[in-house]
Amino acid sequence: MAEMVSRGGRGFWPVDKVIFAYCAFSGAVELIWFARIPGAGFLLALHVLGVALIVLAAGNTATAGPVFQVVRRFRHWYPILFVACCYREMATLIPAIRHARFDQALANLDFSIWGAYPTVWLERIYSPGLTEFLQIIYTLFIPVALLVPTIIWFQKRYAEFRYMAFLLALGFLVSYVGYLAVPARGPRYLLDHLQQQPLQGLWLFHFMQAMLNGLEHDHYDCFPSGHTELTVLACWLSRSISLRLFRVYFLYTLCIVFATVYLRYHYTADLAAGAVVAIVLILAAPRLYRVLSEKGESIGD
Repeated sequence: MAEMVSRGGRGFWPVDKVIFAYCAFSGAVELIWFARIPGAGFLLALHVLGVALIVLAAGNTATAGPVFQVVRRFRHWYPILFVACCYREMATLIPAIRHARFDQALANLDFSIWGAYPTVWLERIYSPGLTEFLQIIYTLFIPVALLVPTIIWFQKRYAEFRYMAFLLALGFLVSYVGYLAVPARGPRYLLDHLQQQPLQGLWLFHFMQAMLNGLEHDHYDCFPSGHTELTVLACWLSRSISLRLFRVYFLYTLCIVFATVYLRYHYTADLAAGAVVAIVLILAAPRLYRVLSEKGESIGD
């Protein structure tokens, strides 16, 4: 019985309920603007399929054997795949239903704070070596965000893993709602005519940049900065492994926050919003997790 508790048991977990709520929200958006959204019927069908898989997994009665192992791994890890699919979905929804663009407003806010456009001002310290280093930092975002829960998984600390999956999935989904509310593409598009020189790295810069551009699919994904938000969350969670790892994550967080502006992906207003969202989630998520847990499960139970 203790082993079953450590593995979460049957029934819906807090992360399931958060994902159900997000599916209801995005599904409602797709129904309301069905005629405007390319492939809206296909997107709705994917939602139904995803919810059905979660329901089937939650109701699985196996307690051992191959089926149990597959279901257990699916239930713990599917939120990561889900939020990746939702990111791609938003790349379709935003251009179809949101015609307002907030790049100029965010750039104006930056200028009013700093007296200059940060991405333009930072050309003073531009160097190919620094550009290469910061692009590597930026590109490693997803592996770094997932490293902590992966270590926790292999340490068989399943209750803590469930909370981490909940917090990270919640963080990603909240940022997607922000993208829909405040569509913006970033200073590398709006302020490109003000930049005196293009970014140049050493060896892998253009490959990494092209890869990310392909994955982002011309997304309006600036506000809030998901890179800032999720890295702060991962940094906070890294404390559960060791103080040394937390220090490494803290340094990485400082680097990626700087990289988002230096590489012209974000306005500084995006970073502030991402940090605020992360702090709010760090403070509110434990209570929300207990409320959504059928047995009031807490972190580390």
